[in-house]
Amino acid sequence: MEELIRKANEQALNNLQKARPTLIGLGVAKDMIPGMDKKTILHAGPPIKWENMSGPLKGAVIGGLIYEGLANTEEEAVKLAESGEIKFDSCHHHDSVGPMAGVTTYSMPVWIVKNETFGNYAYCTLNEGLGKVLRYGAYSEEVITRLKWMENVLYPVLKAALELHGPLDLKSMIAQVVQMGDEGHNRNKAGTSLLIREFAPYIVLTDFSTEDKAEVLKFMHSNDHFFLNLTMPSAKCTLDPVGNIPYSTVVYTMARNGTEFGIRVSGLGNRWFTAPAEVIDGLFFPGFTLEDANPDIGDSVITETSGLGGFAMATAPAIVQFVGGTPQDAINYTTMMYEITEEENDAYKMPSMNFRGTPTGIDIRKVIETQILPIINTGIAHKDPGVGQVGAGLVRPPMKCFEDALEAFVDKMTSEGIIK
Repeated sequence: MEELIRKANEQALNNLQKARPTLIGLGVAKDMIPGMDKKTILHAGPPIKWENMSGPLKGAVIGGLIYEGLANTEEEAVKLAESGEIKFDSCHHHDSVGPMAGVTTYSMPVWIVKNETFGNYAYCTLNEGLGKVLRYGAYSEEVITRLKWMENVLYPVLKAALELHGPLDLKSMIAQVVQMGDEGHNRNKAGTSLLIREFAPYIVLTDFSTEDKAEVLKFMHSNDHFFLNLTMPSAKCTLDPVGNIPYSTVVYTMARNGTEFGIRVSGLGNRWFTAPAEVIDGLFFPGFTLEDANPDIGDSVITETSGLGGFAMATAPAIVQFVGGTPQDAINYTTMMYEITEEENDAYKMPSMNFRGTPTGIDIRKVIETQILPIINTGIAHKDPGVGQVGAGLVRPPMKCFEDALEAFVDKMTSEGIIK
């Protein structure tokens, strides 16, 4: 049995390390994402029904229905969401990821990322910025207006610029930003800066108006999280080939929908193991407290699953100003994550750790054996729909997800006669 698991995990990590996530274009969800139609709404985390959705996810759904013109008011949107006409599904079931609420609808522009090693794709919407934004459950007129500007100006300008530029090697870029002080989840200043450097000369060469080109550059410059929506699909298309390897105990998905936290394990296929999402411990914007916080939400934990985010905090000491703690805490968190992972990442090297690779390849057996849970740094959404972001902090998954997954793994091995 041990030899079977060892070889399977070796294959899983080989697939992960050999991945070559590459930005190849931009498109519209309806044309790119498998299974999309006008009345399909994708969301972050494991699948969930409307009646069980958290406040920020409901808020983002309301905003998505208004954005698509399927409803004109909050009341109309709620009635439509309750009617059964809308199909809700996990982004992860459609080669996609979405930060926070993760709501992705028919007309939204998306990044197209290809794993050049294995040929699989991943998609993600463009980042709106912080505060009152759709992904945090806000749906006011200003939110919809911004989304329409992103659809009608930001998307075509970036699409044209990337066509002039050609494919962009995201793995190399992420390796750079890890050495520049980003951890790839909540600190993306270096990534956003490098992305602007890549795009700017080609934006200038496009045929759009000077005003539109200037607005696009200003929007990217003013949004330090812009690169997050590229780190996420990069991690997603890196990890998908890690899934469905018989007998592997490596986690290839972690995700949360604001109600439940879910994981998927390579050797157990597409099955989700879920438990109630935890409340985040962190720093709050003025006027907000822990009582305002919604439980953990978002697909952005795909970064931690791939060896970035909280697992790479040692390389990003400045992140503690956003999520709390001290620079030494950041080093301690990263050091702890080596205890529950299979390897060090061979691309993402941390100067502050003597250029050790980030801890990569979470093993459910090690989580149970050590009782150490993955560390995640993340934003905090208000528990009520329509409000938006109220802070950021640190959180861990529920242990039950890993316990249930290991139990299912043992049951599977027993049913196949591998465990007597």
